Amino acid sequence: MQLVFATHNQNKLEEVKKLMPSHIHLVSLLEIGCTEDIPEIGKTLEENAQIKANYVTENYQLPCFADDTGLLVNALNGAPGVYSARYAGAGKHAQDNMNKLLKELASSTDRSAYFKTIIALNLHNETHLFEGIAEGEITFETAGVDGFGYDPIFKPIGYKETFAQLSLKTKNSISHRGKAIQKLMDHLKKPSNV
Repeated sequence: MQLVFATHNQNKLEEVKKLMPSHIHLVSLLEIGCTEDIPEIGKTLEENAQIKANYVTENYQLPCFADDTGLLVNALNGAPGVYSARYAGAGKHAQDNMNKLLKELASSTDRSAYFKTIIALNLHNETHLFEGIAEGEITFETAGVDGFGYDPIFKPIGYKETFAQLSLKTKNSISHRGKAIQKLMDHLKKPSNV
């Protein structure tokens, strides 16, 4: 079965491909000829995931899923949240985003935070939502070179390493995206959805 993952983020695509069962052929937006940057104008992660999935379904008539992820920091009342990718500006530079977040938390003793991923799946004229959450804390400085986004400053509960220091296999087993993808996989394994 071919399934479109509505992303231009190659890191995210490779991460998710490793989680897919063999009977699903995952393709990217570029592979279906979609070069547009689908606008994320929703006020919630759920809205943004649905906007992206609906764009592909309506314009390409293909089964599709899309995700949106936010980092929610308790001391910042849930910021950056839905604006995580463009927290430091429209350029979506991960280092700038991390620098801004670390600066805003410089005097905070509460470093607790969590990642939240929402996946919207459009399949057989139905939309299904799946959620994954990874709780942890924001470190005082970056550590690690793997991963992407805020991974170098997020230390999940129960680990001494940041997401950027963990192996991809370990990260996928505990991450917000990994948990949401697992729920998606469980849904796709149902005979009626193959």
